[in-house]
Amino acid sequence: MDIIDKDIIIIGGGPSGLVCALEASKRKLDCLILEKGLLVNSIYNFPTNMTFFSTSQVLEIGDIPFISHSDKPSRKEALEYYRRVSEAYDLDIHYRQKVQSVKKEHFKFEIRTQDSIYRSQYLIVATGYYDTPNLLHVPGEELAKVKHYYDDAHPYIGQNIAVVGAANSACDVALETYYKGAHVTMIIKDEGIYEKVKYWIKPNIENRIKEGSIKAYFSSQIKKILPTHLVVDTPEGEIKIENDYVLAMTGYRPDFPFLKKLGIAFSDNEHVPVFNINTFECNVPQMYLAGVILAGNNTSKLFIENTRHHGKVIIEDIQQKMAAIYA
Repeated sequence: MDIIDKDIIIIGGGPSGLVCALEASKRKLDCLILEKGLLVNSIYNFPTNMTFFSTSQVLEIGDIPFISHSDKPSRKEALEYYRRVSEAYDLDIHYRQKVQSVKKEHFKFEIRTQDSIYRSQYLIVATGYYDTPNLLHVPGEELAKVKHYYDDAHPYIGQNIAVVGAANSACDVALETYYKGAHVTMIIKDEGIYEKVKYWIKPNIENRIKEGSIKAYFSSQIKKILPTHLVVDTPEGEIKIENDYVLAMTGYRPDFPFLKKLGIAFSDNEHVPVFNINTFECNVPQMYLAGVILAGNNTSKLFIENTRHHGKVIIEDIQQKMAAIYA
């Protein structure tokens, strides 16, 4: 196995990981990103026609302007932008390198992937949350027709689909597939559509439900998923629904088992990690956390626009520590 030594290793090649690498590059620190998938892997796996809620200006990193055709950039524009950022700074990114283990000895981390051993004095964890969906935990969830990620409406034309959830993603998916010709049923555990759904979407989805174009079962949950139908618990009792696909838009969460393997401690039932609010260093000395993982289960609290400063804070603290060692 190759052994690669760096000042700083970053786990995660999303926007938060890129910001940290950019800051390290500006300060001439030897830094490398390990990414188990692709560059900004989460954004790549967003729906094909997705448009960001945020403006392009607040998605900018590394002092490189993000120019989009409209106020709210598309997924395609974001992918192109972050490609240009990584190229402009010539960032050292090792793709398809899933971290298998991390151990710390003699003030250095040893990070192993399937191909190599990486060693560094400082470790930044910026693994995001989009790779770990919140499961339904019902029989039949392993069937191929159950999707926890939505791509495009085309495969669902003329099909009986069930959309699980009532927040922004679920409402977007229900409307887009309905308008493209799917027969849409929403299964919602609460009594209504989530109150914070985008203001231009909420009336639309509620009107489609009211007129019967989209069927909705409120205060209901899937009990079992079968190849041709679903068993659903409703306030009126158990029912069967014909079904070709289940689109479970039930949200995502950080990979807590992996974070715990790293030795990261958590402060409460919401899985908020223990960290220094001034430096983002966690309970493991010389290990830092960046991005949405700092919010634990409350993933909607943090996004690119309000975590862009994490990299600067972290790298400044690392640089100060390194200066003190060599002083």
